[in-house]
Amino acid sequence: MSAIGQDIPRRDGYAKVTGTATYAYEADVDNAAYCVLLQASIARGQVSEIDITEALALPGVLTILTPGQVEKIHQVDDTELYVLQDGEVDYRGQIIGAVVADTPEIAHHAASLVHFSYHVDEHDSTFSPDRHDLYKPDRLGTGEPTDTKTGDIDAAMRKAPHTITQTYTTATNHNNPMEPHATTALWQDDALILWDSTQGVHAVRTTIAQVFGLDTDQVRVICPYVGGGFGAKGEPHPHIVVATLAARALPGRPIRLALTRAQMFALVGYRPPTVQHTRLAADEHGTLTGIALAAVNQTARITEFTENAGSPTRTMYAAPNRATSHRLVVLDVAVPTWMRAPGECPGMFGPEVAIDELAEALGVDPIDLRVRNEPEVDPDSGKPFSSRNLVACLREGADRFGWADRAPRRDGDWLVGTGVAASVFPAFTMQATAAIRYDQGRYIVEIGAADLGTGAWTVLPQIAADALEVPLEQIDIGIGDTTYPRASVAGGSTGTATWGSAILTAAEAFRDKFGDDPDDGDEMEGSISKPPFHEDYATYAFGAQFAEVRVHADTAEIRVPRLLGVFAAGRIVNPRTARSQFTGGMTMGLSMALHESSSLDPRFGHVINHDLAEYHIATCADATNVEAHWIDEHDPHVNALGVKGIGEIGIVGTAAAIVNAAHHATGVRVRDLPLTLDKLLPGLP
Repeated sequence: MSAIGQDIPRRDGYAKVTGTATYAYEADVDNAAYCVLLQASIARGQVSEIDITEALALPGVLTILTPGQVEKIHQVDDTELYVLQDGEVDYRGQIIGAVVADTPEIAHHAASLVHFSYHVDEHDSTFSPDRHDLYKPDRLGTGEPTDTKTGDIDAAMRKAPHTITQTYTTATNHNNPMEPHATTALWQDDALILWDSTQGVHAVRTTIAQVFGLDTDQVRVICPYVGGGFGAKGEPHPHIVVATLAARALPGRPIRLALTRAQMFALVGYRPPTVQHTRLAADEHGTLTGIALAAVNQTARITEFTENAGSPTRTMYAAPNRATSHRLVVLDVAVPTWMRAPGECPGMFGPEVAIDELAEALGVDPIDLRVRNEPEVDPDSGKPFSSRNLVACLREGADRFGWADRAPRRDGDWLVGTGVAASVFPAFTMQATAAIRYDQGRYIVEIGAADLGTGAWTVLPQIAADALEVPLEQIDIGIGDTTYPRASVAGGSTGTATWGSAILTAAEAFRDKFGDDPDDGDEMEGSISKPPFHEDYATYAFGAQFAEVRVHADTAEIRVPRLLGVFAAGRIVNPRTARSQFTGGMTMGLSMALHESSSLDPRFGHVINHDLAEYHIATCADATNVEAHWIDEHDPHVNALGVKGIGEIGIVGTAAAIVNAAHHATGVRVRDLPLTLDKLLPGLP
């Protein structure tokens, strides 16, 4: 029996639930010192004076790092990493120092005794799509062009009998994984060891080596377990550089540094707010003749980041006239970064709510309208889809959800409605290498991958066992260490597809050379280095999310008693871990829809609800019934395994489905996330 497709329990589950899994801050080192960060309390300016006298005199304080008084480092493309080299302040919360002490308590106490004076410059932290200083970035972070245009969208809007022109907004969201970002750093002679909570050990090694002018073989990064990341741990952040500087200042002494929850709202990125001006044009039958999305989001003065919210509009529905654009405004704010399904997640909100508005105007079922506008080929590239089973997801989801009987109704004091939205996420692979070695009846598979809760510890052995045609029990796996072959970052829903393809290549080479009866020590590597996107096909995963929403007729309290998703995501390696990814994504989408909003005070330039007491996220009480299903999809073109990413698509359409359901229940159309009761209450019948 093939190991792929089997419902295998998580290999790392026991270690995690019993507390024996070792995370970055818990690295097994002796005589560790503790590092606490000092942060700027202004939004823009310069540090003019620092008084460390009282702090340095505290017993147990080992050293205090201050701007310009640390080792000189090299500047890299991410200028945010050029930390403590001068006294410039580019955003409130920026690292301007660090205290290292024998205990965390002493370090925190000493940090409170360090006093800064500033020269304060005027700052600007106000985000608005109407600003005169919006600019067009050179390209999107994905490498795509900033703007696209086919046909004449303005003419299509003038001629069409049915049009939608609306603006939709999504709020600033912070990733907030359960495990805070943390690093343990140790210099030994001229070599650096980092235990870091990261989505990519090799990415950290490469960047830190560049920053400190080291050869990559002088840096080892270890990360067997990650307590969540959602993109925020996809690239190095300044605290890793500070931990390394502290370790360099105290050679031979391990340095532990863990961010506080509040610091995670300033130092490790977030999903920036988006404003999406969305236009649809349709004929009398509901066939789209035009679709356009103009997106605006903020970026930081110190480092540019573009949320590619227009990307999904380019490929989702057929229309002869199309346009997308992206504009940025530079602000004195912390640096945005990737957050689960960057681009697709916020970018599908506006268009999927607009499709619902168009369906209502036409008197057409929202599913039928989507089916009516299915493209025969990818509208953006003109390539055929390697597989596109969105219609199958919509149809099966409708059957499972009971869509045919949908009608807004009242249940006592509750107004009840249902909604739907489609989802999409690109399916591609990155570069990676895997090694397989035989030793005393066991196959040891090694690859520098990361498991941030996605199931890599479990599914990669399944892929190896299937490729080697041996029992799963004979496979051992090693991940999360740069001593293993180089692996790509766990991001973009590429992990299993990329790492699994590398393992498949290594396994095929191993069997070709050593057969079914290898000797101890036999070893083989295999790599995947193809371009990330297929030359001849457009490769995507698709899905459909359905939501039931209940709104209290008097208070506008909002509940979501049912969420259902159906996905077409290639070959499913492990149903258990796959379902966890899908339902986790939908739950995060529910959180985005109802709760999550980081409130920035433009007077001071920082997020004021910077803890989990005031930055609300969904709890188990919110997600009472979340179901995920998938259709059997064979896609021979996407990669040799037929695997597509599933970590991100679950979040993509969920918020739109919930907003559409709330409108169905109440008749109130909300176009700004999150969907809070104050936005519904004035319009309730």
